[in-house]
Amino acid sequence: MPTVDDILEHIGEFNFFQKQTFFLLCLLSVTFTPIYVGIVFLGFTPDHRCRSPGVAELSRRCGWSLAEELNYTVPGPGPEGQCLRYEVDWNQSALGCLDPLAGLAANGSPLPLGPCEQGWVYDTPGSSIVTEFNLVCANSWMLDLFQSAVNVGFFIGSMSIGYIADRFGRKLCLLITILINASSGVLMAISPNYTWMLMFRLIQGLVSKAGWLIGYILITEFVGLSYRRTVGIFYQVAFTVGLLMLAGVAYVLPHWRWLQFIVTLPNFCFLLYYWCVPESPRWLISQNKDAKAMKIIKHIAKKNGKPLPGSLQSLRPDEEVGEKLDPSFLDLVRTPQIRKHTLILMYNWFTSSVLYQGLIMHMGLAGSNIYLDFFYSALVEFPAAFIIILTIDRIGRRYPWAISNMVAGAACLASAFIPEDLHWLRVTAACLGRMGITLAYEMVCLVNAELYPTFIRNLGVLVCSSMCDIGGILTPFLVYRLTDIWHELPLVVFAVVGLIAGGLVLLLPETKGKTLPETIEEVENMQRSGKNKEKMIYIEVKKLDTPLN
Repeated sequence: MPTVDDILEHIGEFNFFQKQTFFLLCLLSVTFTPIYVGIVFLGFTPDHRCRSPGVAELSRRCGWSLAEELNYTVPGPGPEGQCLRYEVDWNQSALGCLDPLAGLAANGSPLPLGPCEQGWVYDTPGSSIVTEFNLVCANSWMLDLFQSAVNVGFFIGSMSIGYIADRFGRKLCLLITILINASSGVLMAISPNYTWMLMFRLIQGLVSKAGWLIGYILITEFVGLSYRRTVGIFYQVAFTVGLLMLAGVAYVLPHWRWLQFIVTLPNFCFLLYYWCVPESPRWLISQNKDAKAMKIIKHIAKKNGKPLPGSLQSLRPDEEVGEKLDPSFLDLVRTPQIRKHTLILMYNWFTSSVLYQGLIMHMGLAGSNIYLDFFYSALVEFPAAFIIILTIDRIGRRYPWAISNMVAGAACLASAFIPEDLHWLRVTAACLGRMGITLAYEMVCLVNAELYPTFIRNLGVLVCSSMCDIGGILTPFLVYRLTDIWHELPLVVFAVVGLIAGGLVLLLPETKGKTLPETIEEVENMQRSGKNKEKMIYIEVKKLDTPLN
């Protein structure tokens, strides 16, 4: 009996139906962007200083410029001027307009400083969760927690979505995640306080990445085998399109509540997918619902304008296995080569997440034009996708993957020591780092499944990729706390982490041109068989050079 892949060869592997469905599901990837990296605009921290009653009135009376007001009334630049204030009554009439504090300090001793009891003044025309809920100084950790909460949701959601989608179907899970994501996003936009906002952000994390993954699963199950890798790559390219659009929307809407509301609204439109996107026929067959699967396959054939041969009216699952093996977490570390693969892949997933999210968050703290910097750095993600398509079947996986990690690490290290006045060079280095880590991120997604045998392949991908979300949980604390010590310190850490990742990739076997391994023994012999193959090719060439008798 034919499989779904056999039928797709006759009715179209990537024709009108698949292209239409691919476009619709790519919109999910576009709208996932504000949840994944929206912290750059939602949590933007502008220059700020303590609010001191009477300062504004004194400044107006004396005709001070903003620079003069800051010079006379703020303790100094940096954290001291942002989190401390002079304990002075600025409403007293004895204060003059020229150096008003000169006569208040006894015997030339410094004036006492105190915390910002009256809140803060923020130098921004818009608003963010930082300015509205005062997430600065002693409360700055609450911004880290906000971004970590969404990554905790990613972790829990992605760990459970595989089972849920296999149990209840792709389409039902997709629609439920869309509804919850849209509702929690709007509720977050109207949250009355930080606690409610944090709770709805966590809920968004629980369902948004799960919905993104279901969209990825659906589109790869609708297309033929030869197109599966390409649509997977371009599904991630749609995420990059979302980055460009987010920069434009954030520029037009500098107020975080309106921004959150507008980027959430499209999710309600995705509920129309109930009529536009059918259930996966592969899943229906796995659930012994062959009649429903055949109905959908006939619909695909009709959409593609291709006839369905009568010989293909019966179906069987894509994979038929004789002996059922139960996967175990111990299988990921029991044998030497699989243990090495697991540890290196876990580290690379962690590295990709930390560098990707970390570079975006650090860019938001740079103090230059955040909208243009975000836009330019997003543009360089497009070449990464095309580099992968051009190299993985020509050069292989290992060397482009290792080089991309090393380029990202080297670019981060260079950015940390480039002077501020060479802004163009800093932007160039940042863009190289962003392109490198994007390429590495997409490469680990492709290679992970190729390094495990069939019966633990899904488990291996699930466990290793979970480190991506662990990295996302830690990244906000890493970026925002280390910048308090030295603004460029996170870049130095990223450089070390990225360079190590590139070196570790070279220890993995090359998988170009190899079939997916079926057993543990095949994985254990991957590097050995590669060496034997090279030796065998050399012997064959020498034999052809020998004159014939």
